[in-house]
Amino acid sequence: MILKMEHIYKDYIQGKMIVPVLKDINLEVEEGEYVAIMGPSGSGKSTLMNIIGCLDKPTKGTFLLDGQRVLEQKDNQVASVRLRSIGFVFQNFQLLPRLSALDNVALPLIYAGIKKRERRKRAKLALERVGLGDRLNFVPNQLSGGQKQRVAIARAMVNNPKILLADEPTGALDSKSSHQVMELFEELNHEGVTVIMITHDANVAKCAKRIVDIFDGEISERSRKEEAV
Repeated sequence: MILKMEHIYKDYIQGKMIVPVLKDINLEVEEGEYVAIMGPSGSGKSTLMNIIGCLDKPTKGTFLLDGQRVLEQKDNQVASVRLRSIGFVFQNFQLLPRLSALDNVALPLIYAGIKKRERRKRAKLALERVGLGDRLNFVPNQLSGGQKQRVAIARAMVNNPKILLADEPTGALDSKSSHQVMELFEELNHEGVTVIMITHDANVAKCAKRIVDIFDGEISERSRKEEAV
């Protein structure tokens, strides 16, 4: 079990009001799974993603990530778990505009304390893995949307995390680029990477092996028959 959430709640304070966003979330993900968490805007899926990614903490509940009780750890310990266990892919790529593709991909390795020569070697291999070995020195504005997202995937995977956490990864892409990115996720999953994808797109969600729906802060599992529809 690589991820386990039990009775997770998340509330926000607005003035004197308590606004519940997540309500009694119970979720388990086995290592090597490919899970899509699907819901409309305002359903709580981004809040859930931030908690899974250790970017936010729930109001209450139990959260185990890669065997670690995240909510019992100090901030620096949580940051270490996040760096070691999770690679992030965002809708809008979040690449640094003045850095080359190679340097963007190498960034997580700086925080991991990897020396420069080894960083560049690993970043080059990661870019070759996503089909961009000929774009090492291109800056983001010299790349297409699909190429930017592949750079982002290479960056997410360069530290060999166990989980690839993707937030609307095809939201800014055309249909051809979307298809290429989803094929890449499938390949990574076949290699043993656990993929957790947040999406509102039913066609994208169908690429996963398991679909979890979230609506008004509550989740439900689909049966296999429903997934095939």
